Amino acid sequence: MIEIREALTTRRLVLRPFQAADEDDMYAFESLPEVARYLYNNPRSRAETAAELARRQGQTALREEGDTLVLAVEADGRVIGYVLLEWLSRRHRQGEFGFVFHPGSQGRGYASEAAVEMLRLGFEELGLHRVIGRCDPRNEGSWRLMERLGMRREAHFVESEIFKDEWGSELHYAMLASEWRASRWATAPAG
Repeated sequence: MIEIREALTTRRLVLRPFQAADEDDMYAFESLPEVARYLYNNPRSRAETAAELARRQGQTALREEGDTLVLAVEADGRVIGYVLLEWLSRRHRQGEFGFVFHPGSQGRGYASEAAVEMLRLGFEELGLHRVIGRCDPRNEGSWRLMERLGMRREAHFVESEIFKDEWGSELHYAMLASEWRASRWATAPAG
């Protein structure tokens, strides 16, 4: 089980539970068409942002299979995105992580820094055996990030679902706990 009550800090970022005061920062990127382009939702209105923020404020723990942990990513006092970790299977020790960032903060390594922390939580705190990540093949920034993290591309599902009224494809990446322990980001001893 993982429950995040206190902020986690990385070299340049603060990862923490969402707060009511985050609504303006969240709306600043979640309302953008380029942010929603590869997500299942459309650009969010103010009301949709408020409803999603209320939901995220309750997603602070992984207590059982199916739970999702969502953390705001803060840099220089502003929320610039979010990261998530979903507990897919207790028995098989599987999880999935994801990330969404404001376009104005992309290209600075923030997503990598935050994603590493979510992988650390999954492998070192929750004891997962395998973590996956998925993205649209057109979302080059996302799949390149997963590859930089050392994740392996395991599948390319071509036109596998209707996505925003057209056929959509999906890339699947994965990392095993043994691969995490051998990576340069692991804080737990290998073995």
